[in-house]
Amino acid sequence: MSKKTLLLGHSPDPDDAFMFYGLATEKVDTKGWGFEHILQDIQTLNDRSMRGELDITAVSVHAYPLIASRYALTACGSSMGDGYGPIVVAREAMDIESLKCKRIAVPGMTTTAVLALKLLLGADGFDPVVVDFDKILNHVALGHADAGLVIHEGQLTFGNHSLHLIVDLGKWWKEQHDLPLPLGANAIRRDLGQENMEEIAGVLKDSIRYGLEHRAEAVEHSLQYARDMGADLADKFVGMYVNEWTIDYGEVGRKAINLLLSKGVDAGIVSPIGEIDYIG
Repeated sequence: MSKKTLLLGHSPDPDDAFMFYGLATEKVDTKGWGFEHILQDIQTLNDRSMRGELDITAVSVHAYPLIASRYALTACGSSMGDGYGPIVVAREAMDIESLKCKRIAVPGMTTTAVLALKLLLGADGFDPVVVDFDKILNHVALGHADAGLVIHEGQLTFGNHSLHLIVDLGKWWKEQHDLPLPLGANAIRRDLGQENMEEIAGVLKDSIRYGLEHRAEAVEHSLQYARDMGADLADKFVGMYVNEWTIDYGEVGRKAINLLLSKGVDAGIVSPIGEIDYIG
């Protein structure tokens, strides 16, 4: 396959902007490939990946079994919550058991946050209502849902809405399994061919490394997507999700993905896909 401009989908949030700073600003060698950045929320990207519309895309680990025949995972680009992750918030304090059967605003039904919450409360343990991820805090604060499942920077800014933290799913997962919670991944179309997939994954990894090696300027770039956050908080958020696991899952990251998906299979939430192959 000749080299072309690739459609690269990722979320409009600080960690993805940081990750692809080197690529977006042409600071890294693209090996002749062009990249058109498509910024959309993760549920939309999950949906588009199911239709095969993007060459490379951020994807929820929860959604990967639905696209595994068409996409492989790159070894770089993961978002792992090590003792932290998506949170459930509410207007009033309550215990976890009280969340059962409640109406909970969620950022999309194939997000990993929803998978984790189903593993905690049961596959049918709550009443989900899908709300844009950046509107969930307001949705709950206004009383339109009993609780909200919050991803991205809302994990750090929910207090601005006078909401209570009910459970941190990344913390819960860590306590249960002593592993990070694998939230997001990068997927690449298999029909690009093995050699091209390897080369493109290398370009993505170079961009991640560039951001980590030029942290201040990469964080500055990411601030345009940092809702309700200044530079210090954005830097903290980036550090939570762009780290050594983002360069490569490593043995721990791969183990975490396998366990999460196997738990999903056991609970009847996802379908089995066998061994996962990683590119790069």
